[in-house]
Amino acid sequence: MAEREERPLILFIDDDIRAGELMQRFMEGGPYRCEVFQNPHFAIEYFNEHGADLIITDLRMPGMTGMEVLAEVKAQNTDIPVIIITAFSTVDNAIDAMRLGATDFIKKPYDMDELFVLIDKTLQHHHLEQENLLLKRQLKDEKNRYGMIGHSQVMHDVYAMIEKIADIRCNVIIEGESGCGKELAARAIHYQSRDAEKPFIVIDCGSLSDTLLESELFGHEKGAFTGATQSKPGMLELATGGTVFLDEICNISDAMQTKLMRVVQEQTLQRVGGIKPIHINVRFVVATNRDLEEMVARKRFRHDLYHRLNVVKIRLPALRERRDDIPELLQHFADHFARHFQRDVKGFDAASVQQLCEYDWPGNVRELRNLVERHVALADGPVLHVESLPSLRRGEVIDSDNPSLEELERRYILKLLEKFGGNREKTAVALGINKSTLWRRLQQYRAAAADESGSDKT
Repeated sequence: MAEREERPLILFIDDDIRAGELMQRFMEGGPYRCEVFQNPHFAIEYFNEHGADLIITDLRMPGMTGMEVLAEVKAQNTDIPVIIITAFSTVDNAIDAMRLGATDFIKKPYDMDELFVLIDKTLQHHHLEQENLLLKRQLKDEKNRYGMIGHSQVMHDVYAMIEKIADIRCNVIIEGESGCGKELAARAIHYQSRDAEKPFIVIDCGSLSDTLLESELFGHEKGAFTGATQSKPGMLELATGGTVFLDEICNISDAMQTKLMRVVQEQTLQRVGGIKPIHINVRFVVATNRDLEEMVARKRFRHDLYHRLNVVKIRLPALRERRDDIPELLQHFADHFARHFQRDVKGFDAASVQQLCEYDWPGNVRELRNLVERHVALADGPVLHVESLPSLRRGEVIDSDNPSLEELERRYILKLLEKFGGNREKTAVALGINKSTLWRRLQQYRAAAADESGSDKT
């Protein structure tokens, strides 16, 4: 069987030939695949054989109505989102369709950009729902507790703290090095709470500029800036009643910290370009790979925002602090990627497990996961063998000056960057982090070097 393409598949059903041709042209070369049908019966046959990620159907068609298409789809798979196309005179019918399980509707005549925005929103929301369902199944598995692997004492302490605060709607700071599972801990806090059915929304603060982050968080009104062709609610608004996870909050600017502080304190926001206050009810869980308390002392993070967020603090241990969990993690990821790549792989040999337990894992669980994925993908047999590891081993770069953990991380990153001839992509892969995270690290090192240079001259 041929491997299924990664791009989501959309089925577009409309007896209007021109509408189908326009949809086909609009989707060419885009992020989605699209199959167009004038006959809804043919569309259902195709769906039964190939499935789909989203169905868009006209409401009124000869031979089979959009409502009947909806009923057929829901009988096969209740999770597939369905968007109804309706004329102005049949809006009430579209609303009835939503009561029966349709995801959304759009009125004729519609703008293709408007339809594309609706498709984006629908597929993103569906993806989040599927992730949430998967996590809920994982949470029921004691071996894979809260989606995190490990039975060491330090991890049991983390689990105990999660259970203690899950039902208390307080703000939480999760500290830990990159790759140690901060988002998993945030998800566990949400899905163990009474609000588990409410939204859980993740925002990577470090990957967005101030302008994009503000629009993403607070939303915007139509005409607020070039390209804002319609009003859009922000993630904080969409998350009301649930939890917002702000990853890498240590990287947001002072101006954004000020705006966020007001929202955290007052649970009220204004969309970009708007004047009407919007009330929300959101729990903030934030993550940082830097010591926020130290940043506050150095005036690099606002003390008022820090104290509003720091109701409870959870510190996730680095992987080298819980070496007893490494064999279990290795086996878990080996089994996972063996299923994913359809390989007959049993795991690592004993000597390799011992070698991996002694390694310091500067990229933490993310680095371990990447290493296992690579070895399973390239496996020649059922038993995996580790031939070599990156040069950093326990104690190798610890000099007589007793450097801090942050300094050790800096030295290792720069050492790998030099090894790969300045190639950031290869360096990021070796570290088990993404390129944007590496870029921010390098920017921080340059800023610190500039500060030191300036203080030397005074």
